[in-house]
Amino acid sequence: MSVPNSDYAGYLLAHFIGEQPDGEQVYFAYSEDGLRWEDLNGGLPVLRSELGEKGVRDPFLVRSPKEDKFYLIATDLRIASGKGWSAAVNEGSRDIIVWESADLMNWSSPWSVAVGVPEAGCVWAPEAVYDDAADEFLVFWASATQEPQEHERKQKIYSARTKDFRSFAATEKYIERDNHIIDTTIIAHDGAYYRYSKDETTKNIRAEKGTSLASDSFVPLHAPVLEALMGVEGPQIYKLNDREAWCLIVDRFMEGKGYLPLLTTDLESGEFTVVPEGEFDLGQTKKRHGGVIPVTADEGNRLLAAFGSGRRTVR
Repeated sequence: MSVPNSDYAGYLLAHFIGEQPDGEQVYFAYSEDGLRWEDLNGGLPVLRSELGEKGVRDPFLVRSPKEDKFYLIATDLRIASGKGWSAAVNEGSRDIIVWESADLMNWSSPWSVAVGVPEAGCVWAPEAVYDDAADEFLVFWASATQEPQEHERKQKIYSARTKDFRSFAATEKYIERDNHIIDTTIIAHDGAYYRYSKDETTKNIRAEKGTSLASDSFVPLHAPVLEALMGVEGPQIYKLNDREAWCLIVDRFMEGKGYLPLLTTDLESGEFTVVPEGEFDLGQTKKRHGGVIPVTADEGNRLLAAFGSGRRTVR
């Protein structure tokens, strides 16, 4: 299901909206330019999880390049249940929640997969990137673990490989730093991989470049604007369909404002500019940590017909 970039005509964002009673489920939004978003399904959840914690956060979409289907994966967590963040970190679910779809409109019932190592206190913000060389997906997430040499739990990124999001290879530690790290996203471009992660200690985003998806292939990229932007998390990056530019969105959790977009025309440079207020529109609902995929005109039209206003046609 590999699609040439020239065929893409819009974007689908899956996200959650917050800790209110119905906020930790899967919401959809559509955009034609990647900066101005329209809430789908009347601003109501498109998918719900009654599994595990009975709520999901951090939904992430991925297109399967070898199958005519999409997968959506998410954190099994519902803070609105009242257990609190300490329980979420130390005694949380070790599962991810998964849906699949052939058309982005009709979705399977969700299933859960335990990917966290036995001693993990949580499994947060799962994402996936397709590894062409291995012909499989690398799935990665944050877990708080305490190893024998450590005095307390620390958030690290773990990973496991899969072809179908049902059967996974053994979980391995993927990223560990001196500081806590909780959110990572990866994009491939021109034979390299670019990785953006939230430093949970300093509350900003750090950038890296890798020659492969191997954990030891990445080196830091200096990204001064990202490093100076505090109180953000949930980085997501996607290429803009109509030009050689990329949009990185970050969740302004500390201010409670939802996503802020930044643009770059050169991933390797690490140079980003913040999109000014008034040049982006997040729609009516607050958009918290989610995932974006480009979609074709046909896919966009189906989404708008199923969940949108149906007022216009994507060309």
